[in-house]
Amino acid sequence: MDDYVWAAGLATELVNTAAAVWHGEDHLPDLASLVTFTELHGSDSLTALARRARVADLRAVHELRTTVRELIDHPAPDRLVAASALTASVGAITLLADHTPPRWTASLRPGATVADALSLACGVGILGVVRALGVDRFRACGAPTCRGAFIDTTRPGRRRYCMPGLCGNRVNVANHRARRAAAREGT
Repeated sequence: MDDYVWAAGLATELVNTAAAVWHGEDHLPDLASLVTFTELHGSDSLTALARRARVADLRAVHELRTTVRELIDHPAPDRLVAASALTASVGAITLLADHTPPRWTASLRPGATVADALSLACGVGILGVVRALGVDRFRACGAPTCRGAFIDTTRPGRRRYCMPGLCGNRVNVANHRARRAAAREGT
């Protein structure tokens, strides 16, 4: 629970698996892709839950993805505070006093699903960013052809792209080509 940056990153990665972001191709179409997603972006316990997931769990993850996207797209403080509902799957929250500073830990209720675990992580990420950084950190991707969204947890708060390595590079390449074309036309 202390690592809202990781949790906000997980929320960003989850919303950017949607078909709308990838021009019609869902990047979480089946249970195998859900396992791969948790291996890349989650934790060992999240991956273990994904490996036991059923089709109904995948549908629940898709519904969660839509809910989180709506929260990122409409970052009004009253809507983002409603993100506390995402943490409803928590079984217990405990203060670990043997750490300096003290840390919080959350455990899922028995029988929790991968959707419950993702919901908890996304809720912690969203609420942590609202508390620590503010609602202006919820943004749409700055690339003109992208429909992605993200939660900016960078220190300066100047992130512009949902996937900097993809969207940022595409914009940089397009700008470079435009400059070269303008230079050729000018000579």
